[in-house]
Amino acid sequence: MDKLYKTLVFLLLLSSQSFFAQQISNTVQELERQKTELQTQKNLKENYKKLDDKLDQLKKEQKELETKRKILSKAESNLSSTKEKISKLELANQKIENKITTSSISDEEIQKQKIKTKENEVNIQKLKLTQITQERELEKAMSAI
Repeated sequence: MDKLYKTLVFLLLLSSQSFFAQQISNTVQELERQKTELQTQKNLKENYKKLDDKLDQLKKEQKELETKRKILSKAESNLSSTKEKISKLELANQKIENKITTSSISDEEIQKQKIKTKENEVNIQKLKLTQITQERELEKAMSAI
């Protein structure tokens, strides 16, 4: 009976050790899982931060490009407007020259028309200088993009 009792106690001790070993193993696995989960959360936060930073950078770049596009559009518009003004003045001068050569008008009126032609020529030259400046601005805006 003593042997039976010892054997039972021994088996009981073995099973309890096995139970405790399994509990410890489960606890270790749970701790490893928690550690892995924490690392995953940390990595997720870092990745989200990187994505947010990249989004902010892209938004800034987009705003810069929009600004440059507006500058380019304005430069093109200004240049077009200047070219149109030059064309109108040149056409006006042609009309004046035709009027002088084809109509019989007084010398005084001819002088007035010639003065007006000269004024138009001066304005055309000014506009051509402006045009050159605007072309440079347009080239600068295009190279910025």
